[in-house]
Amino acid sequence: MLKRISVKTSKRDEMIDITSDVRSAVHEANVKQGTVMVYSAHTTAGVTINENADPDVKHDMLMRLNEVYPWEHPKYQHAEGNSASHLKTSTVGASQMIIIEEGKLILGTWQGVYFCEFDGPRDRTVYIKVMEG
Repeated sequence: MLKRISVKTSKRDEMIDITSDVRSAVHEANVKQGTVMVYSAHTTAGVTINENADPDVKHDMLMRLNEVYPWEHPKYQHAEGNSASHLKTSTVGASQMIIIEEGKLILGTWQGVYFCEFDGPRDRTVYIKVMEG
């Protein structure tokens, strides 16, 4: 089953918890054993798994990515002016694969699935592919 969700971002850089959307897709697919792929079809937005209990983790991750990849740099050549967002996306990655066991996502106690916006605000699309097996 393939599910498409819309994500509306409100900042240039932000991490949005989409764990409940992924869980809903698994539930709708009624898959008891398998995997789920969460994929961002954007070159300036990614998907990651990280802590979802303390909001400071999101802050710290975005802060460090901005330090490593500043929005402006004198040697960037990309004409659109969003080179930092492309670099951040390649670092974070465009997708995550999660195991499904007994109809539930296998995530650690503090883990959540995040859509990572690096060039917002925008209207984005995330694909969730639930696979049995």
